[in-house]
Amino acid sequence: MMNTNIKNEIPYKIYLTEDEMPKAWYNLRSAMKNKPAPLLNPGTGLPMTAAELEGVFCAELVAQELDNDTPYFEIPQEIRDFYKMYRPSPLVRAYCLEEKLGTPAHIYYKFEGNNTSGSHKLNSAIAQAYYAKKQGLAGVTTETGAGQWGTALSMACGYLGLDCKVYMVKVSYEQKPFRREVMRTYGASVTPSPSDTTAVGRKILAENPGTTGSLGCAISEAVEAAVSTPGYRYVLGSVLNQVLLHQSIIGLETQAALDKVGVKPDIIIGCAGGGSNLGGLIAPFMRDKINGDLDCRIVAVEPASCPSLTRGVYAYDFCDTGMVCPLAKMYTLGSSFIPAPNHAGGLRYHGMSSILSQLYDDGLMEAVSVPQVEVFKAAEEFARVEGILPAPESSHAIKAAIDEALKCKETGEAKNIVFGLTGTGYFDLVAYQKFHDGQLDDYIPTDDDLAKSLAKLPHLG
Repeated sequence: MMNTNIKNEIPYKIYLTEDEMPKAWYNLRSAMKNKPAPLLNPGTGLPMTAAELEGVFCAELVAQELDNDTPYFEIPQEIRDFYKMYRPSPLVRAYCLEEKLGTPAHIYYKFEGNNTSGSHKLNSAIAQAYYAKKQGLAGVTTETGAGQWGTALSMACGYLGLDCKVYMVKVSYEQKPFRREVMRTYGASVTPSPSDTTAVGRKILAENPGTTGSLGCAISEAVEAAVSTPGYRYVLGSVLNQVLLHQSIIGLETQAALDKVGVKPDIIIGCAGGGSNLGGLIAPFMRDKINGDLDCRIVAVEPASCPSLTRGVYAYDFCDTGMVCPLAKMYTLGSSFIPAPNHAGGLRYHGMSSILSQLYDDGLMEAVSVPQVEVFKAAEEFARVEGILPAPESSHAIKAAIDEALKCKETGEAKNIVFGLTGTGYFDLVAYQKFHDGQLDDYIPTDDDLAKSLAKLPHLG
């Protein structure tokens, strides 16, 4: 697909009206020929039942998690009203970046940072908090890496009057105090993980003294806190099917905005940690690709320091370090894998969404890993010409988009490149400071490092 539009035929920002905002989430699993493998009970090895999952998650969210066939789920009016505070979000034509790169490519980014949480995470946070409130719960527990999900959930819970307990990866807790304070402003309690407040946290600390933590550690603690506290349930900001369902509003809006200006994407790019942003962005486009209605490349971009798709294995693994959660079939580095503390972004999860893992294994999408110093160089270049300070996570997608645009410069092809700008980096200035001071390095795990964690994968017989 080649775009022949001349510059300025398409506005810098393409907006939908409130009436054009999607009224239903799209379930990508309904279009998949090979469905994602089910979650397994680690004790029995059998698929998790709704009754088992409802001990951890809200009942309505369990129904969404297990439904592989229903194409659309209506967005409740209360959630749509909340969305209107910051949605529809703009699709931006990056004319300034195109000019700086001297590329014939047409670059678009879907900007999800125009809310106080600074990211796309609020799309699912308000949905999960809504269903918890509807179920009559007192509160929820969760984990957070860089803090965007914890911030979003604290906002949603504050709005709905729910208690919110957040376990924040210790290295981020220490490096991002302002994100922590935003969570507390919205009423959440924030605990650095691993901590001595849970049995699994104490076990992890005993086995790994001085550990800086990981999302897997924080998930373990949040789940334990939820199941041991009456009136609470656990909610998760990425990885799960239900989260990708809620985030599909990103892709639905993006597709509607592109349709307004008559553009079809040639390349769609998103950063990939657990999969929520990428899965949401690509949902309707992947459906069209599967159905033969769209010919495009879909690219997942992950950090070289935590490369689950590009260097992991496709296998059943625990979703958490403490091994208290169900088993998911996914591309994984092993649940005991903990990225280096010098890793500057929030893409610190050892595995990948089962949906995205299946699509990747089926050859329907690609994956690349990028070193973090190059990521921050791309972030700085983007900030200087497009005027937005991007989050480190988003900057992985920026790096890949720039690379693809420069390839177009070499070939003379005017491809349409669309990427997800998942959030802003204003709470990530410690990472930017380390980059500017030359204190970030490109830690890349060795094959031996990965072999040690992969050797601990569960054996299903």
